[in-house]
Amino acid sequence: MSKKASEDYTDKLVFEAQWFDNVSGMEKNFYLYFFTLDNTIELFDIKSRKTFLRRIKCDGVKRENLYVGSMVTIFSRTMTITDIPDAATKNILCKTMQKTFGILKPNVVDKMGEIFKIITAHNLQIVNVKMGNFKEKDVERFYKNNEQFPFIRSQMTSGPVVLLTLVGENAVMRWNELIGHNDNNTIDKNKLTSLSARYGEDAIKNGFYGSPNVETAKNDIEEYFPSLKSSKCTIDTSATFKNCTLCIILPHAVQTKLIGDIVDDIQKANYKISAIQSFNINPVDADEFLEVYKGIMSEYSAMVAELHSGPCIAMEITHENPSLAVTEEFRKFCGPKDPDIARKVRPNTLRAKYGKSKAVHNEILDNRMKSTGMTNSAAEISLAY
Repeated sequence: MSKKASEDYTDKLVFEAQWFDNVSGMEKNFYLYFFTLDNTIELFDIKSRKTFLRRIKCDGVKRENLYVGSMVTIFSRTMTITDIPDAATKNILCKTMQKTFGILKPNVVDKMGEIFKIITAHNLQIVNVKMGNFKEKDVERFYKNNEQFPFIRSQMTSGPVVLLTLVGENAVMRWNELIGHNDNNTIDKNKLTSLSARYGEDAIKNGFYGSPNVETAKNDIEEYFPSLKSSKCTIDTSATFKNCTLCIILPHAVQTKLIGDIVDDIQKANYKISAIQSFNINPVDADEFLEVYKGIMSEYSAMVAELHSGPCIAMEITHENPSLAVTEEFRKFCGPKDPDIARKVRPNTLRAKYGKSKAVHNEILDNRMKSTGMTNSAAEISLAY
């Protein structure tokens, strides 16, 4: 019997979702029902105890995007999944949407895009990413009992690290299998598949860390990607705020799993990603952030709606050549705002390769205003980080 045949029309996953109503200025809470047979949804208003949205198909709302902390756009309303109030749903998702924590160590950060593509190809979602500089206490958290701690500490604090939250079926086990063993020189059979074998150098510079079990993964994620708004991750930023520009991978590109492709293209064009972080932005902040485009671009409202429709990835972009005018050159690298035009006149640019439409799905937001130079770039990056 097929999986579809074994499912009932009423079988559903239950989530608690929150939406900020701009008109009333209030947060509203709903039960979001996701029906697994036909991928339809329904919203139930918890306070009024009434159906808010009857069962309907909503493009963009997929089972793989529903987990605590994720954001989904339901007919122009951006909702955050805040809880799983149903025991049956928890049992179903505990393995299929399991979270784990990973680290890309300093010696592999320059291959970040390649590694992101491999992660995605192995059906692990990158749902949180953050680059920063480890202090000794951070290294102790993971390696204090390791007999080679002094060497590991030196390596882990030699440059920025990239922290990841990954989601997928049996994510803890599969991430550890993907990164492989610590000493790649002794694992011949893993040379073609293990990330440590491919990118690591030795037992110290093995390139990667993965939480060993579900409980440790939960604690690691809470430490570096805290769920409470009042909590703040203490890792130091790696942003330089010098001769840089800001690039944002927009929600549509994140949701269609283009992060690795875009990051890889940027790195292979000799640009350096000196800081990267995922974030969600509310409608008010999105409007303020894009205010410079107001009255100038006819697509302004659509741009604002896209920016707060889901998770974004903010990056500080620098270059290997310190004398390069990064803002101007990276703007050229992104390409014309309209992807159709970009494909005709500048086919190798980011928007030509990954953009879908001028108004919304052009995948990349860069500093496009003529008045926006290094000073404004640094200010925008400071806001993002």
